[in-house]
Amino acid sequence: MSIHSNTPPPPKLPLLTRTGSTPTREIEVLDQHGERRMIHIPDERPLTLYVDRRELVTLMTLGAEPELLALGYLRNQRLVSRVDEVLSITADWDVNAVAVRTRAGIDDFERKTASRVVTTGCGQGTVFGDMMDGLRSVQLPDAASARISQTLLREILEVMRAPDSIHHKAGSVHGCALFRGTEKLMFVEDVGRHNAIDTIAGWMWMHNVHGADKVFYTTGRLTSEMVMKAAQIGIPIVVSRNGVTAMGHEMAERLGMTLFGRAANRHFICYTGFERFDSEPEPQRAAVRVVAG
Repeated sequence: MSIHSNTPPPPKLPLLTRTGSTPTREIEVLDQHGERRMIHIPDERPLTLYVDRRELVTLMTLGAEPELLALGYLRNQRLVSRVDEVLSITADWDVNAVAVRTRAGIDDFERKTASRVVTTGCGQGTVFGDMMDGLRSVQLPDAASARISQTLLREILEVMRAPDSIHHKAGSVHGCALFRGTEKLMFVEDVGRHNAIDTIAGWMWMHNVHGADKVFYTTGRLTSEMVMKAAQIGIPIVVSRNGVTAMGHEMAERLGMTLFGRAANRHFICYTGFERFDSEPEPQRAAVRVVAG
């Protein structure tokens, strides 16, 4: 007797090297007291991405997870549509390069990579032109199935206050995190927030993690590209320590995404997607009136 299952087999995952680099370096500085001391600074370096031996782009990165960064970049640029299209990803810091081999090549590679739009990205800021067209197929879960309460939002912000980070040690970096409830599933810091979200996108593909019930957190501003990339990986709720641009706001409204900005401690602004938010308003403090005596 044979048993037939309708469950599709798991995708074939690409083979990855593991060549993460040291994210900071130590240098000597002179401070305002005239004292010399040693501090850490982020160790930014170029990483050139090759796909089937063709040069695609050079990213400026800390290089914590170069293989996942490359995979997520290809995913978010819509150059590959499934993780099993990629055969292997090999990073080599001796030549500052990461080589991606696909199983069957990328259809219309030249056309897909010919049109680029310069964006506001830190460290990496180009997005291929047909990404905008691809967003028409993005469908985020509805408000009934993807929600966030004010209590959960506060708890996520509290988790992100933990001091164990490159930012606390050396500054000058952005951080992005993926949450399921209050559980921080993945956290990445890089010189650009775009690199960080791409790395998380690569991690999600490698671990078959979907975005519908997740919350994405970033320290960077919510530009149109950040909103697009969050939508590409299916995340309906995005929280930022920073603000939102007009195009990011417009795109989030069009996609039905919930955006929180200026979120720190107990303060936040909900810009879009109010219907997903279970608000628990805090009482406003009465203004203190000072009378001159």
